[in-house]
Amino acid sequence: MTRGVFRCAPAMAVLIAILVSTAGCDQKENKFVPPPPKVTVSKPVRQEVTDYLEVTGKTQAVNTVQLVARVEGYLEKVLFRDGEIVKKGALLFQIQQDTYRAMLKEAEGNVLTQKARIDHARIELARNSDLYKQKAAAQTDVENWRFQLDSAQAALMAAEAQRALAALNLGYTSITAPFDGRIDRRLVDPGNLVGPGNTGSTTSATGTSGGTLLAQVTQIDPIYVYFNVSETEISALPGISERPWGHGNDAIYPIYMGLANEDGYPHAGHLDFASASVSSTTGTLLLRGVIPNPEGKMLPGQYARVRVPVGKEKSAILVPQAAVGFDQTGSYIWVVNEKNTVERRSVKTGTSHGGLYVIESGLNGDEWVIVKGLLRSVPGRQVTPEREPVER
Repeated sequence: MTRGVFRCAPAMAVLIAILVSTAGCDQKENKFVPPPPKVTVSKPVRQEVTDYLEVTGKTQAVNTVQLVARVEGYLEKVLFRDGEIVKKGALLFQIQQDTYRAMLKEAEGNVLTQKARIDHARIELARNSDLYKQKAAAQTDVENWRFQLDSAQAALMAAEAQRALAALNLGYTSITAPFDGRIDRRLVDPGNLVGPGNTGSTTSATGTSGGTLLAQVTQIDPIYVYFNVSETEISALPGISERPWGHGNDAIYPIYMGLANEDGYPHAGHLDFASASVSSTTGTLLLRGVIPNPEGKMLPGQYARVRVPVGKEKSAILVPQAAVGFDQTGSYIWVVNEKNTVERRSVKTGTSHGGLYVIESGLNGDEWVIVKGLLRSVPGRQVTPEREPVER
């Protein structure tokens, strides 16, 4: 019996080996091979573009004036609402006028008095001159009336100057807007004593001329935007030192501006000033643009993005910004060749235009560029490309 078992052992071993081999073949045949990953590809866009400088700047008012009380008196009226837009010549403050009207009348009366003295001295001089010729008056009488006439004429000039000053002081009691703009809050309330040497209410300050500071008016239409360009960027602005540059549609250097909370560059203006020298500390040139601001939405002191077109239009190749990668070796793009294999292309990027980068070198425009599925893109890897046009 034992001998029979041993005789069957080789046969069983062969059977087991056959079964194992068959199972292994089945496992190889059932192994799942995933298809190449899908990526979205597009061909670069060809279009006419203009190069530009893109910098940051800051807005500033075209004109800012502090309204100061130049004559002393009690503030009678405040004729505006804090923060409103005022027109040039609009009456804003009125200081007590009675005293200055009386001073003007007094000065006018003094002018009339001196004119009367001149008439009297002229008559007496003529009469005494005739009497002197007739040996009926002394030479000293003639000289005296000539002196009286000259003194009256000098006094008339002084009186007329005093009248002019009195009229000016009366005019200073009415404070008007020097230009169209937005007025800040009032710093002095009606009833307070204002003028040179007075600080008015506790919320006011002394103006630069020593009078009471009443309020501030700022012109914000148009509005300035100041920005700097580097020494290397100055060469992109030929003729920057020449004047004039023109304005509006005739401007040599139009500019476009956008605020931090805005998309793109919705505000158009023109360059109107360049500093006469490059800063020795920063190596930059200060420039200024003028931007229309009819609705007053832009305020002085805001940070802004500024775009200055330079050069003429040229044909360029553009790809979506999302398709461009950057590493230590520079910028690159993934492309799919005719064998659906991923390749890396090193490129040189230029300016951006509406979400697209200008490709200055590295592409000829006929490649299929991967725009979606970049994480699944590996050099030499097979992919399944899905083509779609680039949105301009």
